[in-house]
Formats: sequence, C-alpha cells, structure tokens
Amino acid sequence: MNYIAHFFSWIFLPLLMPIYGLILALYMPSSNGELYNNDSLYYLNDEAKSIVLYMFVIFSAIAPAASFLLLKMRNVISTIDMENQRERSIPMYIMLSFCLLLYVLFLLRVPAGNPKFIFSLPLSGVLVTFFYTIINRWIKISLHGGGAGILTGFIFAYYLNQEQFQFWVFFAVILASALTISSRLYLKKHSETEVYSGWALALLITFVTNYFYPHI
Repeated sequence: MNYIAHFFSWIFLPLLMPIYGLILALYMPSSNGELYNNDSLYYLNDEAKSIVLYMFVIFSAIAPAASFLLLKMRNVISTIDMENQRERSIPMYIMLSFCLLLYVLFLLRVPAGNPKFIFSLPLSGVLVTFFYTIINRWIKISLHGGGAGILTGFIFAYYLNQEQFQFWVFFAVILASALTISSRLYLKKHSETEVYSGWALALLITFVTNYFYPHI
C-alpha cells in the first residue's frame, strides 16, 4: 500500500493536475450548442490545441519543476516534496509567477473570440496559489489537495458550460481526487484538515473563476 500511495502521489502531482484537466477539455468531445462565441475547447484546430497545451506544459509544469530542482540544489528547500511548511514560500511564489506569466501571455497573444477557458484556467492557478501562499503562514495546506481541487473545479465549470459532453469525465476527476487525498492521508503527509481544506478551497476558487469568467 505504501508503494501504491507513493505512485498516486507522483501521478497526481499538483503541477500536472491542471494539464490533465486541459487535455480532457481539449480532446474529449463537447459542445455548448452555440454557433458564435463557442466555448468548447474541443473545436479548436489541432495547431491551436498543440500551442495551448505546449504553453501549459512549459509554464505550469516544466519551468516550476526546474526551479524547484534548482532550489533543492542550492539547499533553499530540503526536499522536492516541500514537506517543510516554512520552506514553501519561495516555491509558491515561483508557481504564482509562472501562472501569472502564462495568463498574461495568453491575454496578449490569443485573439479575442477564443474559448474563455484558455484564459480562466491559468488565472485559477494565480488565485489558488495566491491564497495558498497566505494560508500557508498558519497551516501546511495540501498542495496535492489543491491540485485535485483545481482539476475537479475546472472540469465541473467547463462541462457545466457545455450542452453536450462526456459524462464519465465527472467520475474520472472525482476518482482522481479521491485517490490523491487518500494517498496523502495514508502517507501521513497532512492532516485531514489540511487535505480537505486544500481540495475544497481550490475547487471553489477554480469553479467560480472558470464558470463566471467573462467572454473576451
């Protein structure tokens, strides 16, 4: 069980969860039934999908991960897992910066009329990381829980904006959240309060940001 819990902790790393949600939205059929102002990411052309996904992978995963490795090499943090609450501030500021940079780049480079979720998903990362950075002063809120909350909140907001979608995706993201939370609790990396509050807060922020983000 210990190996299984570690496996799911790595598969569902916080940096990867928004990318999983984006992949589901890009490649699982969905439609909001509108001829104009279509907010279905599925109908983007293949080149646009590749560019959006590439940008997310670079700024949401590769660049932050490389930064964390550099911090570890310079002994700014003791472990990549960032288990020490006091060591989390700098890595969280780094995540916040990359999410904000991605959001600004999309605002500057993506033409108006594209699906709003291209903009709202990175903004979710900005807001979740911002509030987590503040809350981390008092409790070691779970980043894994937060990643699972972002995945769940994004998928729920996205598919509630669609008239046609793959219903099984709801169950998939709930299962991913359950496996993530269970793994962190089994490994005793967090208390129940830290994990559940992390998941719930990220889900709420992400859902509200994506569901109510205005059309551009």
